[in-house]
Amino acid sequence: MGTKVRNLRMTRTKQSLIDAFIKLVNEKDFEQITIADLAEGAQVNRATFYAHFNDKYELLDYLVGDTASTAIVNRTKGEVEFNEEGITQLVLAICDFYQQPDVDCRRSYITLVVPQLKDKAISELKAYLLKALPSHCSADEIVLYSALIAQMIHESASQWASGNTALDKEDIAKKVALLVLHGFQ
Repeated sequence: MGTKVRNLRMTRTKQSLIDAFIKLVNEKDFEQITIADLAEGAQVNRATFYAHFNDKYELLDYLVGDTASTAIVNRTKGEVEFNEEGITQLVLAICDFYQQPDVDCRRSYITLVVPQLKDKAISELKAYLLKALPSHCSADEIVLYSALIAQMIHESASQWASGNTALDKEDIAKKVALLVLHGFQ
């Protein structure tokens, strides 16, 4: 069998496992999902599951994957800027990121996935901010400020995503951008 056919088959199998996982998360709590459930849902055997993932946690991590990075790149068009527009787009990117998971909010999903989403979002924000912060800041200040601003951006998007504010995401993004930039004047 050719490499191209084998790669296509592996990609389809991995997607079948992801689809089975998403379907199962909508039906039962994460803790109750077994590898047998996932294999059955994807119409593969357990060994095939293990050829792709070590466990259901690795599958979940793969599913969350690079969506935070993708959301940031999509909103910023890959340009790294520390200005009102750049910060506004970071807040909107994290709002987009939280709209991505297409699963019902079952108890285990909230307790397991939301912290993982938060960690990924903050990590990607820090990486962006480390490149974007003004060069007149010292290295220590850049590390500190990137962590603080990433937390602020994340929290504002999280408040919006959870419905804890009546403000729309564009208003929140603009207010956070002004708040962040005011600290650098």
